[in-house]
Amino acid sequence: MKKLIFIILTAIMVSCNNEPSLQKYFVENSESSNFIALDITPSIINTGKLSLTKSDKEALNAFEKMNILAFKKDSLNDSAYVSEKKKVKELLKGKSYQELMRMGSGNDGGALYFVGEDDDIDEFVLFANKKENGFALVRILGDNMNPTQIMKLINLISKSDLNMKEFGIKSKCCGEILILDICI
Repeated sequence: MKKLIFIILTAIMVSCNNEPSLQKYFVENSESSNFIALDITPSIINTGKLSLTKSDKEALNAFEKMNILAFKKDSLNDSAYVSEKKKVKELLKGKSYQELMRMGSGNDGGALYFVGEDDDIDEFVLFANKKENGFALVRILGDNMNPTQIMKLINLISKSDLNMKEFGIKSKCCGEILILDICI
């Protein structure tokens, strides 16, 4: 009996990990006045007027939710912007995040990361930065996703009646890549 209690207590202590994580970063900053936080579930994507292919439906079924956290930069929070951007970059250097692609350059650009295996991805992360506006961090969570499905999902979001302006974010589609500009 004592051995069982010890095992349970050890499991609880191990599961209460205090290491920084992207999920914790989202939670800690979602109420901050410097950030805009938004959660999108598949139900908000209005596909009623779209004719969906089988692969479109598979992409939607693999998608569970999207979390968006955007830092709104202004003249008063420049040092906070630099600090928060550095924190995010450090989190994305973690061993669980693999860089898929990089776009742009130092002040304006972004990178796409993933967690999982090539055809069994559980999380995609887009980190986009625009020096004069701030940065956006987008987590796309799902089950058994692949890069093709993510591109299809982004394309479906841009074609649907989802009005991102309601959330304080402008969206425009540039080829297959959704670019988020933070509205200030």
